[in-house]
Amino acid sequence: MPYQELKGERVPIRMWADPSTVEDQALEQLRNVSGLPWVEGLAVMPDVHYGKGATVGSVIAMRDAVSPAAVGVDIGCGMTAVKSTLTVEDMPDDLAGIRRRIEATIPVGRAAHKEPVDPSGVPGLKERGWYEFWKDFESLHPAVQSRFGKARVQIASLGSGNHFWELCADDDGSIWIVLHSGSRNIGKELAERHVEVARRLPHNQDLPDSDLAVFLAGTDQMEAYRHDLFWAQEYARRNRAVMMALAQNVLTRRFGEKRCKWGEVISCHHNYVAEETYGGVDVLVTRKGAIRAGKGDLGIIPGSMATGTYIVRGLGNELAFNSASHGAGRRMSRNKARKTFTVQDLEEQTRGVECRKDGGVLDEIPGAYKDLESVMEAQTDLVEVVAHLRQLICVKG
Repeated sequence: MPYQELKGERVPIRMWADPSTVEDQALEQLRNVSGLPWVEGLAVMPDVHYGKGATVGSVIAMRDAVSPAAVGVDIGCGMTAVKSTLTVEDMPDDLAGIRRRIEATIPVGRAAHKEPVDPSGVPGLKERGWYEFWKDFESLHPAVQSRFGKARVQIASLGSGNHFWELCADDDGSIWIVLHSGSRNIGKELAERHVEVARRLPHNQDLPDSDLAVFLAGTDQMEAYRHDLFWAQEYARRNRAVMMALAQNVLTRRFGEKRCKWGEVISCHHNYVAEETYGGVDVLVTRKGAIRAGKGDLGIIPGSMATGTYIVRGLGNELAFNSASHGAGRRMSRNKARKTFTVQDLEEQTRGVECRKDGGVLDEIPGAYKDLESVMEAQTDLVEVVAHLRQLICVKG
């Protein structure tokens, strides 16, 4: 399906989704964005839905400005995946043991490690600049300085909500690890502090939506936000990198180094800011619920607990600011999902997947998400499929 253009206030709204299927609240958010004086362009991905602060599935290009709410509070949230030499034939009939080992190794939900993970003690992990990264904590927003210890023990932890760790098989039977996580509590706290600062600035007082408050280039507030933003994005990347290494080591110990080897690790943010250039204009691109899909870029687009994941390669469509969807996208809120479905529904919809099947994850039931195949069909001009994965194990918080 080719993209559609809706009339915006200052710039058109380019949509890779049927506008009739998008909530009125989300469309209003998008119209408000299109009227901001700093906006150079706006693209909307097929997994679009209403989000707190700004629309999930929106890609906003601004000149000399950035809106912290348009990034979201989970700064740097994203995906990581890696293919192994294992195959489905290597897997035991009962996968519960592997699931339990992963849950014992990687804290989920609100849990954290008892002691900070030392990357030098994690076999196979090639993280650089670990000391320098943590040294920079003292230059973050003053209000988060008391969170240093918490941020240290939350590195290599999954979190809750739609974050997950999965063992998957591709269509050829090869085994993959896929995980989804972000910057944990420290990213959230940094985002909230800066959103409040932006809301109080004089140039933001007449905006149609206070959530769209921006920082302007050349100001102290912009520099402080960019510093903290890029630090939180790096925290999220490192969080996933250490988690992935821990998970790889679980499987390597289980199956042996000769049988279990690993390919290229694919990693992509989907709540973040990047400095990019389009039509000769330097812009700050915020992707909230969207991945970069520049020509040749590898990306990851998951569905839900039992509907598969796609590994994709970007086609470099500049009309979409080189972007693609970050997943299937929710079709109903968490509250509505809990009221609509039962635990029995969850058991039926996740049949064949080793995962939690209780009320604690009912809001993550596959039926609460859009159809992944339709989402993929809507963006054939944005990405090409490299591999299709199906879940064997899904770990959620």
